[in-house]
Amino acid sequence: MSPRTFSQIVLRDRPVADILPDTFESKTKAFDELHVGKSQALVQVTYLSLDPAMRGWIRDRRSYLPPVKIGEVMRSGGLGVVVSVGEGSKFQKGDLVSGGFGWTEYAVVDDKSMEKISPPPGSTSLDFLNTLGMTGMTAYFGLHDVGQLKAGETLVVSGAAGAVGALVCQLGKRAGARVIGIAGTADKCAWLEGDLGVDKALNYKSPTFREDFVKAVGYLDVYFDNVGGEILELALSRLNQNARIVLCGGISAYNDPQPKGLTGYLNLISQRAKMQGFIVFDYAEQYSVAVKEIAAGLADGSIKSKFHIVEGLHNAPSALPMLFSGANVGKLVVKVSDEPSMSPKL
Repeated sequence: MSPRTFSQIVLRDRPVADILPDTFESKTKAFDELHVGKSQALVQVTYLSLDPAMRGWIRDRRSYLPPVKIGEVMRSGGLGVVVSVGEGSKFQKGDLVSGGFGWTEYAVVDDKSMEKISPPPGSTSLDFLNTLGMTGMTAYFGLHDVGQLKAGETLVVSGAAGAVGALVCQLGKRAGARVIGIAGTADKCAWLEGDLGVDKALNYKSPTFREDFVKAVGYLDVYFDNVGGEILELALSRLNQNARIVLCGGISAYNDPQPKGLTGYLNLISQRAKMQGFIVFDYAEQYSVAVKEIAAGLADGSIKSKFHIVEGLHNAPSALPMLFSGANVGKLVVKVSDEPSMSPKL
C-alpha cells in the first residue's frame, strides 16, 4: 500500500565554510503529488551516495554542473526500485535502478535519467554506488587515462582510505605499480596495507610524516590527489621526470572560504611533469570498459569494496560532513529504505 506522505531534504542555505546543521531542511510531501508521465517511472529510493563533490554543488559558482538551488532537493546519486511506470516507459515494476534521485524517499524520474542495474558475479547492487558506479569510474579513468600509470612505476594516493582512493590503490596494484597510500589514522593505514595490499601506508597526522614520505616514496611517477593542500605541495617536491599529477579533488580546501595557492608548481617545469584535472562524466561512453575490468576484480577477489552505511534519510545532512573530517572508511552511503516487496497492491 502506498504511503500518504514521504520525505525530502532540500538546500536551505549556502554555507561559507563548513556545512552547518541548518544548511539543509526536511520537507514532508503528499504522496499523491507524484504524477508519473510518459516515459517516466516512480522510484522508491533505497540508498544514496554521499560524495565530496556535493560540497561544490551547493556553491553558487560556475562549475561542470549548475549549483543546487535554494529550496531544491539536494542532488545525489542513488539506487532504487521501480514501483510504477508511465506510458511507454522502458522499465518494469520491480526493476533495480540507479540514477540521480536526490535526497528523497520517492522520485518521479525520466527513463533517460536512470539505468537498470544487474549486479555481475561477486558484486551486489550497492557496488553501483561504489566500485561499479561513479566512484569506480572516477578511479579508473583518473588513474589510467589521466595518470597513464605503467607497470613498475611509483603511485602515491592521498585520501587512500576513501572510496575513490581505495579503489585507485587496488587498480594500481593490478597494473603492477608500487603503491603508497596516505590516510589519517593508524587503523586506516593498517587496513590499506593488510586488506588492500598497498606497499606502504603513511599517516599524514604523524609528526614524522614528511620524513616518512620522502623515505617511502623517493620520487613518484603518478600522484593521485584527492586532498590538495600541504600534501600536494609535498608531492610536487618529489616528482620524477615526466611525472603525472591527477587532480581528482582537493578536500582539504572544500570548506575553506579562502584556499591557499600552490608554491611548488615550478617543479612541473624542471621535471617535465604535468598536472591535470578531469570530470568523470566526460568518459560516459567508455564506462562499460571500466565496469568490465572492475567487475572481473570483484569476481576474483582482487578488488574489495568497503561501505560506511548511515541509516535513514534524515541523517544525510549530519553524515555528509564526515567526508571532510575523515570519519568514514570506504564508501559513505545512506540507507533510505529496504527494497520494497513487489506485491500487486503496491
